[in-house]
Amino acid sequence: MVHEYFKKELEELKVLVRVNPASLAGLELVVTQNGDVEKRKLQFDEEIYDDLQVDGFVPASPLEFNLYLKGLA
Repeated sequence: MVHEYFKKELEELKVLVRVNPASLAGLELVVTQNGDVEKRKLQFDEEIYDDLQVDGFVPASPLEFNLYLKGLA
């Protein structure tokens, strides 16, 4: 399964999202300025791609997402 990755950078936070396009299951990472990472499992609906675009998310690198997920960034 190939996941799709998106990110949005704010002044004090970075939000990264992983979407499984088959099941629409997802994982959200919220990264603070000091490097703390909060993880949240999500279940999306079929409008997730429109929602991400409206909210200002852009495509992201799988490498970037996984570095934060593993605590290596």
